[in-house]
Amino acid sequence: MTEGSPARERLALAVDLPLDQGLALYERVAPFMGYAKVGLSLFVEHGPAAVTAFQKLGGKVFLDLKLHDIPNTVELAASRAGALGVALLTVHAAGGEAMLKAAVRGAREGARGQGHPPPRVLAVTVLTSLAASDVTAVGLTGTPEAAAQRLAQLAVQAGVDGLVCSPREAEGLRRLLGPSPFLCTPGIRPVGAERGDQARAETPAFAVRAGADLLVVGRPVHTAADPVAAARALAAEVSAG
Repeated sequence: MTEGSPARERLALAVDLPLDQGLALYERVAPFMGYAKVGLSLFVEHGPAAVTAFQKLGGKVFLDLKLHDIPNTVELAASRAGALGVALLTVHAAGGEAMLKAAVRGAREGARGQGHPPPRVLAVTVLTSLAASDVTAVGLTGTPEAAAQRLAQLAVQAGVDGLVCSPREAEGLRRLLGPSPFLCTPGIRPVGAERGDQARAETPAFAVRAGADLLVVGRPVHTAADPVAAARALAAEVSAG
């Protein structure tokens, strides 16, 4: 496994840490993880400065805000995100067709206005923290996989670029939707790692075999005795397929 290999473009570090700690960690693992995922905690505390800080380190920023609101509000927020030059932006598929279309439109217009490539808009299907009983409790019918497939079809028809799903749903979505949607799988746990609040987690090798394009990893790198070795091992497993 060499630094800068294609596996780097398939790994994102979930930077759910204080900004200074997150920057220091990402700088160490960046040779093996091409994306820095800026989520709600960092963005609420620091706003766009959290995005630009990781961009200055050369990382592609995955802005994981999971937008879910009325179409006009989401379009405005997506436009601001696109103007920041982020590579990926998340919205909730459950927001519906009009909201999803507004997110795509806003992200593209915002990026174009600042001369940036448009971000991929990824629709979140079923959160990886939800077990089958949770899916039923929130009003979705059928298994998590069935719910994810319904939401994924809606999102793709609305024009999103990709989907966020658990590794367990990736293979079924590939069969259903073909090679085009960009599939992002959080809930990645190497063999032996604690699952924490991830109810539908799987290994990197499982996700790759299932057809995932991007694997998101956070705590297994944050808490590793040697984060660089952990990132290197993840990249090697992705490369091996």
